Amino acid sequence: MEDRERLNQLVNELNMYQGQADVFNQQMETIKANLADLTIAQETLQSIKDKKDAETLVPIGAGSFIITEIKNTDEVIVGLGAGAAVKKKIADAEENIQEQKKDLEAVSNKIAEQLNQITEFIVTKTPEAEALIQKLEGTENQIQ
Repeated sequence: MEDRERLNQLVNELNMYQGQADVFNQQMETIKANLADLTIAQETLQSIKDKKDAETLVPIGAGSFIITEIKNTDEVIVGLGAGAAVKKKIADAEENIQEQKKDLEAVSNKIAEQLNQITEFIVTKTPEAEALIQKLEGTENQIQ
């Protein structure tokens, strides 16, 4: 294969893999945000469980909150997605949150593995592309 063709192929591959790496990094950020949200929910449930006359802050927008009393510390409403929700016992909700966290962590690990493979490819192939660039620039300078 001619050097210029090989360089074009490498550049295309590197660009494609860099694009995939960017997508994986965005997915990892989304997963981290979801894990943080689940952790906050989990901590909140643990802090109100089995308490009577518990108080909490309820966001009302624009960084403002109202202090309110929680009348039922035995059950919570859990979102199922697509606008659906169900009432669950706190222990069941905590279990559900823990399962969601495990699932997200598994996805995160898979993405991290794929990201490592992409990074290895980029690190391995970049010097080859740079060497071809140097070679082609040297050839062009000799022609001039």
